[in-house]
Amino acid sequence: MKNIQAKIQTFAGAMMVPVILLVLVGFFVGIGSAFTNYILPEGTLLYRLFSMITNLGFMFMGNLQLWFAVAIAFSLAKKEKGWAAFSGLILYCCFASGIGNWASMCGWTAETTSVEALIANGYTEQAALNFNALWTSAIGFFTYDMGIFSGIICGLLTAAVHNRFVDTQLPAMFAFFAGTKFVVIMVALVSVPAAIAAYYIWPFIAGILQGITRFIGESGLFGTFVFGTLDKALLPFGIHHLIAFPIEYSSVGGTMTIDGVLYEGVRNIINGQAASASATGYLVRNFTTGRLLFQLAGLPGAAFAMYRCAKKENRKKVAALLVPTVFTLAMVGVSEPIEYTFLFVAPALYWLVYAPLCGLCYVLAEIFQISINGHALFFMIPNLFQPQKVHAMAALWLLPLTFAVYYFAFKFMIEKFNLKTPGREDSEIRLMSKKEYNEIRQGSGNGEAPGESLEERIIEALGGAENILNVTCCATRLRVSLKDESLLAPDEDWKEYLEARGVVHVKGSVQIIYGVQVQGITTKVKDLLNMD
Repeated sequence: MKNIQAKIQTFAGAMMVPVILLVLVGFFVGIGSAFTNYILPEGTLLYRLFSMITNLGFMFMGNLQLWFAVAIAFSLAKKEKGWAAFSGLILYCCFASGIGNWASMCGWTAETTSVEALIANGYTEQAALNFNALWTSAIGFFTYDMGIFSGIICGLLTAAVHNRFVDTQLPAMFAFFAGTKFVVIMVALVSVPAAIAAYYIWPFIAGILQGITRFIGESGLFGTFVFGTLDKALLPFGIHHLIAFPIEYSSVGGTMTIDGVLYEGVRNIINGQAASASATGYLVRNFTTGRLLFQLAGLPGAAFAMYRCAKKENRKKVAALLVPTVFTLAMVGVSEPIEYTFLFVAPALYWLVYAPLCGLCYVLAEIFQISINGHALFFMIPNLFQPQKVHAMAALWLLPLTFAVYYFAFKFMIEKFNLKTPGREDSEIRLMSKKEYNEIRQGSGNGEAPGESLEERIIEALGGAENILNVTCCATRLRVSLKDESLLAPDEDWKEYLEARGVVHVKGSVQIIYGVQVQGITTKVKDLLNMD
C-alpha cells in the first residue's frame, strides 16, 4: 500500500507541472479581453496585440491534453527527460489519430457523428446529442473528446515505456535505434493497441463521468462541502489535485456554452466568461471561491491563534515564522507551509477541525453568491480590468467572520489539548552547518563549517549524493527517491535546522515541505548532483 501511495503522490506532483500554463490562461484571457471588449477600439494596433494575447490564453486552454501528456511524461521519466517529453508528444498525436482512424473504419467520422446525421439514422434527439458529445477535433485529429484524461493516459504510458526501454541496447548494426530512439519507436507501436482499447472503453468512462457530474449538480451544497473537505483532507497525502483537477478542467465540473463555444470545467468556464463581452458575472458554483475565505482570513486567524498561544518570550520568533507564510498565502495561495505548521503537531486539529471548516467556507461562498476570478491576491489582478463581472460584496463581512471562527476554534483546541504549536516549547528554529548537523546526529560537539549552502546540507541530510535516486518537486514539496531510507535525517532536524515545514515519508522516498521556494531549492540540489 505504501508503494501504491508513493506512486500516486508522484503522479499527483507531475499533474502540477502544466499549472503554470493554466495561470497564464487567466492572465492572458482576463487582461487581454478586458482591453479588446471595453477599452480599445477595434482595428487599432493595440487592439490586435491584445487580441493575440487573448488568443494565446485560449490556445493554452484548448490544448490542455497536449500539455498534460508532455508534462507528465517529462516529470515521471527517471532520466533523459527531454526525450521523454518528445516521446509524450509523439504518443499523444498517434493516440488521437489512432482513435479517429479506428472510428472511421467503424463508420464514424465528423460527418456521420453530427446530430443531424444521427437523427436521420434513427437516433432520438437526446441520444444524438449524447453520442455527438463524445467526439471532437484535437490538434487537427477527429477523435474522442477525452479532455485532460487523454493527456494523462498518454503521459503515463509514455513514462512507463520510456523508463522500461530507455537503456535498451541493440546489436551494432542497429545501434542508432537504441536507447532514447528505441523509446520513440515503442511509443508509436504502443499507441495502436492503446487507441483501439480507448475506442471501446472510453464511452463507458464518459458515462461514469456524466454520472459524477449529475451527482455534483444534484447534491447541491452537500456536494460542495464534500469537495472542500476532501480537497484539504487529502492534502497531506499529496493527492488532493486528483480531486480538484477533473472538476476544474474537465466536464466533471460541468459545461457551459458561452458565445457559441462549449467550455468544460469550472476554470475553463470562468476563463470563457472573462473573454465574453456579454457575460455579466463569473460562475458562482466554481469550487474555488471558498479558498478566498480561508486563505485571506481563516488561516491568518489560525496563525494569530498560534501566535497568541505561544509563550510571551517566543512570540517575536513565532511572528517571524508566521508573518511571511501568511503573506505568501494571501498573495499566491500556497497554503501548505502554514497548514503543515500545525498538521504534524496536531493531526486531529487538521482533519477534524480545519478540513471541515474549509468545506464550510466553500459552502458559504456559494450560498452568498460570491463570484470572482482567482483565489489569491496576485491571481485576482485581471479582476481590476473587468470589475463589473465580480460579485463579492458578501466577502466584506464573511472575511472577518471567518477570521474570528478560525481564531477561536484554533485557540480553544490548542489550549484545551496543550498542542505543541510553534512557540509553546523552548526549541529554537535556526540554521546550522553540515559539520554541526553531523555532530548533532552523532551526539557530539558544536563545530561550525561556515559557507555551506542549504542545498548542500539537504543533500547530506538525505544520506549523501550516492543515496539519492531522483529529485523532483511540486508546488511546495521537495520529492526525493532514496536507496536507503535509514540514512535520512530525523524529522526534527529537518524542521529545526534545515528550514523545512514538515516531512512526509513514503516507501522508498521522502517529501520535504519547503513552501513556494521549493523550485529554486530543487534546481540547486539537482545542479549539485549533476542530475538532468
